[in-house]
Amino acid sequence: MAAYDKADLERRMAGAVEALKHDLSGLRTGRASTSLLDPVTVEVYGAQMPLNQVATVSVPEPRMISVQVWDKSNVGPCDKAIRSAGLGLNPIVDGTTLRLPIPDLTEERRKELAKLAGKYAEDARIAARNVRRDGMDSLKADEKKGLFGEDDRKKLETEVQKLTDKTIGELDAAATAKEKEILGK
Repeated sequence: MAAYDKADLERRMAGAVEALKHDLSGLRTGRASTSLLDPVTVEVYGAQMPLNQVATVSVPEPRMISVQVWDKSNVGPCDKAIRSAGLGLNPIVDGTTLRLPIPDLTEERRKELAKLAGKYAEDARIAARNVRRDGMDSLKADEKKGLFGEDDRKKLETEVQKLTDKTIGELDAAATAKEKEILGK
């Protein structure tokens, strides 16, 4: 097992925060954005590919997303992938272009998006706790190897816990801000 590495734990926890921010950026708040389609993957050529690798995604108007599919045979799979992504978007097919009008957010839809933001935040908190567990396990392994004593291990475990608490605080702040933005509060 690897030796305790505080820098690696910090990097992994920062990665959890960045992943959450990226996921939250894909939740729409009534404006068109190309990042809305980031989570969409399309099954083409026998593999799952991100939408932006089979089409050009642009925002020609504030409430419209345009998806220009490069290969005509991929229009159907792209349409299906967008509809099944759970984003509440219904593409209008126009040749090799998919137009996605962004509807007004209803109260019900806002609540669904807020729940989704909460789910993303919980997944990120779980990831941070997994990093903490890995750090604690490596500390115990290092203590068994005789690299340091019990007092040093406990002091380092306190540091790992403080880092975890700080990271979870950042995750909660990002999720709360997004939920307020979605709910219009």
